[in-house]
Amino acid sequence: MNDETTRLTSDVIRRETHASRAVPATIVAGLVILVCLYVMLEAALKALGQNPWLLGPEATAGWLGALPAGVSASVLAAAGVLIFLVGLLFFLAAILPGRRARLSIPNGRAAVVVDAEVLASSLARRARVAAGVTPEQVLVTIGRRLVDVQVRPTSGIPVNQESVQAAVEDELRRTAIDPVPEVSVAIAQSGVIGQ
Repeated sequence: MNDETTRLTSDVIRRETHASRAVPATIVAGLVILVCLYVMLEAALKALGQNPWLLGPEATAGWLGALPAGVSASVLAAAGVLIFLVGLLFFLAAILPGRRARLSIPNGRAAVVVDAEVLASSLARRARVAAGVTPEQVLVTIGRRLVDVQVRPTSGIPVNQESVQAAVEDELRRTAIDPVPEVSVAIAQSGVIGQ
């Protein structure tokens, strides 16, 4: 495989495993457009000698210039916290990786991406067979670095934690996801009534 194909494959995998920033960017752009349209409307009404629609430019500038006079401290604090939280939300959306619940499988010919729910279902099946329980007694959650398997045994029938862990690790090796997450198996202390 040449360098260009490798780069293209890694770009496709990154695009499929990371969330787009289009939604937050569209929201910010829409808000900026609305504010600009409102300011242009008020400026046009002022230029035509009409009454302001909501607040005239002079009234708004005067009110902003007089702050914090005439406004209670609790309202200013609440507005400041709200503006800070909105800014923090957009800042974190911009810098955090925004990963989707998908994992990549190395392949020399194509970009292969598997949904975490599909992989969790496969791992739950292997854990269920190894534990000898029903599908409702196994819960598998997959993170970037950890696969958490929770098994509720049938009352009176013990479950071998090592065999469940070995089965789940074997299934992970067969899927060949990259990077391979660590497996954690927890057997519940209380069992369920057998079916």
